[in-house]
Amino acid sequence: MALELRAACERCGAPLPPDSADARICSFECTFCASCADELGDCPNCGGELVRRPPRSSTAS
Repeated sequence: MALELRAACERCGAPLPPDSADARICSFECTFCASCADELGDCPNCGGELVRRPPRSSTAS
């Protein structure tokens, strides 16, 4: 099962394309940009750790 790659930060709406190095996720796949993640510390939805989301090439399905 692949990660669900959400296209935008849940807090500020910044675009986060599949190959973005700026995306951060928690274990529930809540998605934030690096700037918001740095401000928040932990996921505001579930309290989980926000970590860098692995990039996915635009040709991957």
